[in-house]
Amino acid sequence: MIIGCALLMELIDSTVVMTALPQMASEFGAPSVRMNLVVSLYMLAAALAVPVSGWAADRYGSRRLFVLAIVLFTLSSLACALAGSLLQLCLARLCQGAAGAMMVPVGLMILLRWSPREHLLRNMSYLTIPPLVGPMLGPPLGGLLVTLLSWQWIFLVNLPIGLLGVYLVLRYIPDYPGDSQQRLDVRGLLLASVALASLVFGSEALGHGLLARRWVVLLLLLGGLAALLYVRHARRCAQPLLDFAPLRVRSFALSFWGGNLFRLGTAAQPFLMVLLFQLCFGLSPLQAGLLTFTGGVGAFVVKLLAVRIVRRFGFRRTLSFNALLTGLSLGACASFNLDTPYWLVVLILFASGLIRSLQFSAMGGLTYADVPAELHSRASSLSAATVQLTMSLSVGMAASLLSLLMSVKGAQQVGVADIALVIGVSALACMASALVFRTLAPDAGSEIYR
Repeated sequence: MIIGCALLMELIDSTVVMTALPQMASEFGAPSVRMNLVVSLYMLAAALAVPVSGWAADRYGSRRLFVLAIVLFTLSSLACALAGSLLQLCLARLCQGAAGAMMVPVGLMILLRWSPREHLLRNMSYLTIPPLVGPMLGPPLGGLLVTLLSWQWIFLVNLPIGLLGVYLVLRYIPDYPGDSQQRLDVRGLLLASVALASLVFGSEALGHGLLARRWVVLLLLLGGLAALLYVRHARRCAQPLLDFAPLRVRSFALSFWGGNLFRLGTAAQPFLMVLLFQLCFGLSPLQAGLLTFTGGVGAFVVKLLAVRIVRRFGFRRTLSFNALLTGLSLGACASFNLDTPYWLVVLILFASGLIRSLQFSAMGGLTYADVPAELHSRASSLSAATVQLTMSLSVGMAASLLSLLMSVKGAQQVGVADIALVIGVSALACMASALVFRTLAPDAGSEIYR
């Protein structure tokens, strides 16, 4: 729960500023379009920090790095609140994003080392709540704080949470010593950082309209080229920064590829729902945020049942069937219109959140079920880097498809039918992941739930 709360704080902060951007723009006297940098630079810094976090945890000790990340995140939050210009705020957000990104793989590494094998599925089930709730809780929380107080408070609330987190980590989490023999793969760091930063920032720029289309294309091409060069380098390096060795474990590999495909289909849902509710239905940011948060409520409910469901049906049947259910629930969201009763919208979003939560819980347990202890840090770093990338790509691809539909129609504003079509494409991606999970062995990962 300590690690999960730290991850929740980081994930909420990645989206909470979205509702405060107009107020920030007014105070700093900056154009509204430039304020998207506050969100995008956070994602950029996170992409740059993820690759090195696994090596740093092995080198200096996971608890020490986890505490350092929380301290830096808290101080960066204070710097954001005290910023007197857009430049100062952007620099503080860069530091905040880097510190927040380190908490994800390092916290996961601690959990993998600490959890008894028979409790891994249950613990991973609770750890998957932040990725579901964080992006949904951020916008309504930001809207509430900005409405009642001021935009500075969306950062100041992190101070007591960060101080409490440091105390709890030092009090309850074991201190695993680092390995001074771990060497940094400098060339791999440069290639991985360029690849992730270009792909993530390019996707963010595409989704938020930060850059001209030709610069976005160049960024994505640069990221793709750097990624190919990194793969070539990793095959020849004895200790690459992002190691692909865990992919030799079949259950990890199938969960990795199937999970990334599933996230490509689901990560853009909060973004698409907010667009639908605000632009098409005319709801306020707070009302739209509260509606999308009902999906996060469903995420809590299924945690009580996830272990029992996997124990009853196994990973293969649970993941395969639930991926199809997720696609159907997204398809139901695509049917929303102005005449849809609010109670039905809430019910469908709640059910959708419940189904996706079960999927993430099962994927989280399966991903590390058969990974040996010596590969835990490599597996967590690789997984964290690709999660960061797929979530950004999902939003960028959704925004790009919406822009394409608008240009084909010659429309100036996105319509309900456009969003419904993009949601339908996302649903197909979720269903396609079921084909990957069907190739799992019937008893895959059974050791952690028997």
